Amino acid sequence: MKYGKYFDQQKVEFPEEWQTHFIDYDALKTFLKAHMVDANVHLATAFPRAHDFPWKPESADAPAFDELLSQRLALVGKQTPEFVRMLDTEVDKFNTFFVTVKDKIKSNIAHALDSERRPEISECEMALRDLLLLERFVFLNFNAIAKALKKHDKWSGLQIREPYLMRTSHLSFVISTSLLHLKPELMARLTSLHSEANEDLGPLDLPATPTDIANATAALKSMAVGSDSADSTRVTTPSSEDLKNMVLGAQYASQKLGPLVGLLHETQTVMISLRGPHGTDIIGGVFSCLANHHCHVVDFSLSRLHHDVTFGVLVHLHNRDVDLFSDLAKTAQEWDGTLSFDVQDAKLKASKLVDAMQYALDEAPYAGRVKYMATIVNENGLSPEFLSEWLNLLLSKKISVEQMRRLDSHTSLMCVEFRLSVPNTLSPEEMQSELIALSTRYHTDVALQLDNVFRRQKRLVVFDMDSTLIQQEVIDEIARATGIEEQVAAITESAMLGEIDFKESLTRRVALLKGTPVEALEEVKRRLTFTDGAHYLCRALKNAGFKLAVISGGFLPLAKYVRSELGLDYAFANQLRVTPDGKYLTGETIGPIVDATRKAELLEVVAQAEGIASDQIVAVGDGANDLLMLGKASLGIAFNAKPRVQLQAGARINQKSLANILYLMGYSESDTSELQI
Repeated sequence: MKYGKYFDQQKVEFPEEWQTHFIDYDALKTFLKAHMVDANVHLATAFPRAHDFPWKPESADAPAFDELLSQRLALVGKQTPEFVRMLDTEVDKFNTFFVTVKDKIKSNIAHALDSERRPEISECEMALRDLLLLERFVFLNFNAIAKALKKHDKWSGLQIREPYLMRTSHLSFVISTSLLHLKPELMARLTSLHSEANEDLGPLDLPATPTDIANATAALKSMAVGSDSADSTRVTTPSSEDLKNMVLGAQYASQKLGPLVGLLHETQTVMISLRGPHGTDIIGGVFSCLANHHCHVVDFSLSRLHHDVTFGVLVHLHNRDVDLFSDLAKTAQEWDGTLSFDVQDAKLKASKLVDAMQYALDEAPYAGRVKYMATIVNENGLSPEFLSEWLNLLLSKKISVEQMRRLDSHTSLMCVEFRLSVPNTLSPEEMQSELIALSTRYHTDVALQLDNVFRRQKRLVVFDMDSTLIQQEVIDEIARATGIEEQVAAITESAMLGEIDFKESLTRRVALLKGTPVEALEEVKRRLTFTDGAHYLCRALKNAGFKLAVISGGFLPLAKYVRSELGLDYAFANQLRVTPDGKYLTGETIGPIVDATRKAELLEVVAQAEGIASDQIVAVGDGANDLLMLGKASLGIAFNAKPRVQLQAGARINQKSLANILYLMGYSESDTSELQI
């Protein structure tokens, strides 16, 4: 709903004699549309997006750049003062009516509170209704003033809203506080009148908890005692009698006022943003203003780019507290900040929000969404070309970016975490091929995970060994030591590509090792090369309290060696049979072969032994025999894997270092540095 239509709808709820004293928002908007569009000196927004500003005029009738600017400055110099005069007339009209009605209401309330007479209940209710209507009248009109100024600033390119609102802080409708202390007294008087009339009010218990008392005190402070003087003190400490009246009045309102309860508790939703170079001062200044006006803070958000800070806060504000905005304007001026705010009546806001959770400032305000976390990694740096194409992909899928967080600490940007709001009709599987194609073109990995508590609460990480924790395939290294490297390597490659059954391939390869001296395994240990980042990764995870396991289709003596070197908790692999004298391999294995099925089973065994849920498991591997294991984990990572594995795995890392896994688990580089104990 457009604000003008909403404003007109709200006006009709007021007495007829009030109608002509509202700000004429439509007239102000019509003037701006007619006179400001061609006067806009903010040239970047004054012309269509595709407009180009040539160095010299492209036709004889086209103005030169300096002429264009001169023409617009002349127009805006004429039309803005005219708009201000028009707005001043509207504000004076509204303010004059406010003073007249205020004096009348004040007199009616004083008459109702006269201790020398007993007023009718209807008389007190009418006085309270008029007071609440006046508060709403003020806020609606102030909001219309702010909206008109916002449109002026947008369409003219000049920024006059803040100084204009500072001017209004001297007017009666902003600084008048003489009625505020009468509200709790009037409500208490109504309570007394109903009691005397023997109506069943029900029990009027005082608040039983400290929270109840604190809330009642805060509410009373918001009805601060003061005078109509511009330099009067706005807030005074409430007396115990005032507090009692407030509590009684609030209880009365909830039981007896009926239609007035909505007006009594009505608040506005205000989104405030202050941007500038003084971070803590800006935050403190905003909260100081909110405290002075007893706003209810719903949510806030902070972003920083070196010295520049943008602080946003969402608040609920009572109708009477319109001077908040002039105070915010003064705060912005004090700290060299740029202020923006948007006021929306609760009824209007409710039409745009689905539930209370969408008050969160760091979330996209759309219904039917699922939260995902996308981790983008490239050890050589994230290019603008990739980031542009990545964002275009998100736009094409109607995916909103809610947060971006840099995770690395390198000189060039290497890793960014995106919190995404994804339509619930779109599944990650539907994006899989596009993500892989994008990753391949730019050698940049994109890992997409559901953003839930388990993403940040992993407890078990299970690794394949060959070509994952270590750079070699151990059986190939044994074969190299015995001169049968080419034969074994051919079988190994066929198995990793999924072309032959793993058990068959293992049986063939082990058979080729018959007669190999056991000492060859010790030689292989000395030649093993750990993958970049393996020690860093495992040390960080162990110090963070993780359980770690290696589950390998290789051989147990080497898996145990890797476990010892990296500080893992478990090691599982195939056991080679040796001759009775223990000197040679027989070309056979002992016990179950650790194939794809066995790997997945062993992952579950470790998880059950440690009492860890499947949502808390990470698995890392590179071959076809790792796919079942990767599928059992909530985060299955294909590390520099074969094409088939990358297509089926939930996440992929095609970088040199295993330490990049920490980014996918939500750890920043500064986090993992602290874990290198």
